[in-house]
Amino acid sequence: MLKLKLATDPRWANIAEKSLGEILTDHAYCEQKAATSGINMINFCPWHPRLVSEMAALVAEEWGHFRKVLKELEKRNLPLGHKRKDEYVIQLLKLKFGGGNRSNNTCENLLINAMIEARSCERFRVLSLNMEDKYFREFYHEFMISEAGHYAMYIDLAKDFMPEKYVNERWEEILEGEAKILAGLELRGDRVH
Repeated sequence: MLKLKLATDPRWANIAEKSLGEILTDHAYCEQKAATSGINMINFCPWHPRLVSEMAALVAEEWGHFRKVLKELEKRNLPLGHKRKDEYVIQLLKLKFGGGNRSNNTCENLLINAMIEARSCERFRVLSLNMEDKYFREFYHEFMISEAGHYAMYIDLAKDFMPEKYVNERWEEILEGEAKILAGLELRGDRVH
């Protein structure tokens, strides 16, 4: 379904599990940034009722996810910690076409957000299948399902702004570019991406 070009090594889940506080901190900030992205999309296209409605629901869900991850940190007496620079997203943003009209730019933003959600879905799947702790396998399974829905919603919304053929071709280009980015980044247990 995701059509990602580069799969995450399943052993990453065991590395992440060993630095649980750090992966939970990074996960919390990923959820916070996802909510912020939804708000930004609303601010960019307040005239598009479907986008506003979909993003409002996404913001509420992502903020709920942030709170859920925060509770996991609190249960373990772990602080939220500091937000880190997300090199994955920084590189991903460089794949966006710039200088187009509002429809092109909205489509690009939606597709980049779809890519982030797709990779998060894939990473949460790896955690849900490979962590030793059954509680966290179930915990991340729920997040995996949610991220899959967000990914599909972003792709579908992009087709409101540009023709389906264009969206499909751009998605393929972004998938190729994302695989190259991922291949160049160190796989770390303290980061979702």
